[in-house]
Amino acid sequence: MNAKPKSSRTTAKLLRVDPRAPKPETIGQAAAAIRGGGVVCFPTRCLYGLGADAFNAAAVERVFDIKQRPAELPLLVLINSPAQMDGLARGIPRVAHVLMQRFWPGRLTLVLEAEESLPARLTAGSGKIGIRLAAHPVTRALVEAVARPITGTSANISGGTGCRQISELDPQIRRQVDIILDGGPLKGGVGSTVVDVTGETPVVIREGELSKPEIMAVIKSV
Repeated sequence: MNAKPKSSRTTAKLLRVDPRAPKPETIGQAAAAIRGGGVVCFPTRCLYGLGADAFNAAAVERVFDIKQRPAELPLLVLINSPAQMDGLARGIPRVAHVLMQRFWPGRLTLVLEAEESLPARLTAGSGKIGIRLAAHPVTRALVEAVARPITGTSANISGGTGCRQISELDPQIRRQVDIILDGGPLKGGVGSTVVDVTGETPVVIREGELSKPEIMAVIKSV
């Protein structure tokens, strides 16, 4: 049974982490929190994110509550290897494999047909799931330690500005997450490019670190 952890904390546990070579014991604490249904703030390539077990419905609900995120907006997930797509996506098309080989890790989020067993809130009832192969060393280590996909949504109140360093983290989020992994200031920016490959023709939903021409050039080669 997935239950929301109860805590009397007024703020999250802050753990400093080497952004290039995170210590296993630090990552282990954060991974244990996620496996127990908790939510962890962690560094990604551009901004800090909120990580929870993508298969734990109650943990996913906590992420929505913390971010005050509208129910109609799905959450993307982060994986540590393409093998972790099992249980997340089904019917992965050839164009998706080509894009993964060309642009992963990082920079690209692929929207695929979701497995029906996923928490409904994760997909917002869309039948689709956004997946990205983690690129940041801390993120990769965290997903590996959890041994399950985790949510990768930005650590901000919905509609607000993303957090490039922990000093910018909204106090409401700081009070509600279980652990904060402080990997120092991040580069910021626009984040990953999002491409929906569920239809006959792939669609660039959001242009980010990869330009639409870069994506379309690869798609046309398939």
